[in-house]
Amino acid sequence: MSEVVLRGVTAGYGGEEVLSEVDLTVREGTTTAVLGGSGSGKTTLLRVIAGFLPPRSGTVAVGGSPVVGPGTWVPPERRGVAYVRQDGALFPHLSVAGNIAFGLPRPRRRHRERVLELLDLVDLPASMADRRPDQLSGGQQQRVALARALAPGPALVLLDEPFSSLDATLRAATREATARALKGAGATAILVTHDQEEALSIADEVAILAAGRFRQVGRPEVVYREPVDTGVATFLGDTVLLPGTAAHGQVECRLGRLPVSGPQPGGLVEVMIRPEQISLTAATAGALDATVGRVTYFGHDALVELVLADPAGVSPLRARVMGPQAPAPGDRVGVSVQGPVRTFPDRRTNPPVATVSG
Repeated sequence: MSEVVLRGVTAGYGGEEVLSEVDLTVREGTTTAVLGGSGSGKTTLLRVIAGFLPPRSGTVAVGGSPVVGPGTWVPPERRGVAYVRQDGALFPHLSVAGNIAFGLPRPRRRHRERVLELLDLVDLPASMADRRPDQLSGGQQQRVALARALAPGPALVLLDEPFSSLDATLRAATREATARALKGAGATAILVTHDQEEALSIADEVAILAAGRFRQVGRPEVVYREPVDTGVATFLGDTVLLPGTAAHGQVECRLGRLPVSGPQPGGLVEVMIRPEQISLTAATAGALDATVGRVTYFGHDALVELVLADPAGVSPLRARVMGPQAPAPGDRVGVSVQGPVRTFPDRRTNPPVATVSG
């Protein structure tokens, strides 16, 4: 059993409080991505779990055993927790095999079979075993660092923004290899990142951390489609927010009468629509249409700015379409919304209230 449970954890440095009464449960054999901006408390959270920073209050249990709590303090080396840093921190004087074997108990360090098994687990060929770290790419170095962390079979693996220094191609490939390796090892893991795509693609659950508190914890698709507030919505990706009036499971806004999912506040609301929900067609008489403004092309898809014929004070909309289907600036297009939308109380008439889940 390697479930991780935090309850009421408060921690900081000097007189500054960074984490405030944090609760989090990471189920055995799963990966939770802690997603937050700079200064949100992500690395502080890992340091508390690893044992590098004593919290001011609260409890931490790893694998059912308390490691932090009233009268309880288990030192880092006895927690069965592996920590993978941003730079990998490989030993430059050791070979790849030597680095991986360093994570094993001393009597097993000469067992090359385990090293080769771990290289295979992180999608590296056995031929790399005798190379030095400076003969590897950044992505390969991170995979070796992960293999070293997994070598002793830790109860928990902590990953501190391990892909942030890699270029886009290496980052994607290393991220996928890491996800496969963690699943292959049956490891419980916590990954901290500021990259939304990374969190949504690698994790079983995503935990949104802001100002030292978790705003929402849940499966990636739920957190993305059903954010608890506009702050979480905009942090997770491109978002269209429109004023509207809601009643009886529907909302009336500039894009028509739309079905609503999740909590359904009545009266004046903010309507949240993801750009990929906005569908573009040929403009037809009597249908809602718009003029295409700027088109930002990404290859696989494109972000299209739209100016409605009668904007009524609404800022330009953004639609996400497949790259080959992107219209040209100045085109007239028909606009419709696919699927239900999310609504929140209008902040102009309802002051925002902090919402925490998970």
